[in-house]
Amino acid sequence: MSDQQLVKDCLRGKPEAQRQLYEQYAESMLGVCYRYTKSLRDAEDVLQDGFVKVFLGMHQYKFEGQLGAWIRRIMVNTALNFLKRNRKYRDEMYFTEQESLHPVTDTNPEISLQAKDLANMIRQLPQGYQTVFNLHAIEGYSHVEIGELLGISDGTSRSQYARARALLISWIEKDSQETKTKKYAGK
Repeated sequence: MSDQQLVKDCLRGKPEAQRQLYEQYAESMLGVCYRYTKSLRDAEDVLQDGFVKVFLGMHQYKFEGQLGAWIRRIMVNTALNFLKRNRKYRDEMYFTEQESLHPVTDTNPEISLQAKDLANMIRQLPQGYQTVFNLHAIEGYSHVEIGELLGISDGTSRSQYARARALLISWIEKDSQETKTKKYAGK
């Protein structure tokens, strides 16, 4: 069934279409939600809230662009709202104005890094860094858009992104050094 027909059937209230839409997008959208939270349980809560919004707002989908992209935007916004209202995330979601930044170079370490390892490193970032990094590097939002979404200046967004990137690079380089040390030590 095409996405257009699926949406039309969902709008008609057909449970089998709603189930199919959920099954088609739930796994990938759970990944989106998980990038913004610190636990799978929280990600599942965001996913459920997001799908409620998807079904309630289905009439707003204009068949312009891909359905998955429209659902993704709802999931990202739902995740951001979750972070803002949940105290354990809100208290970690600090944004500082530009201070001294760690230098970020364009030299990327040549390291064999699995996507799962990088995702785990991103999840270890402080919440503010993680959120800005995901919005900019993964979702493709501009710093101006991020500023509007999070209620911060675009300079603060740039600063948080630069700090997140620098921290990730240092972790990757450290991990690479430790791997080389173990390899040469015969461990």
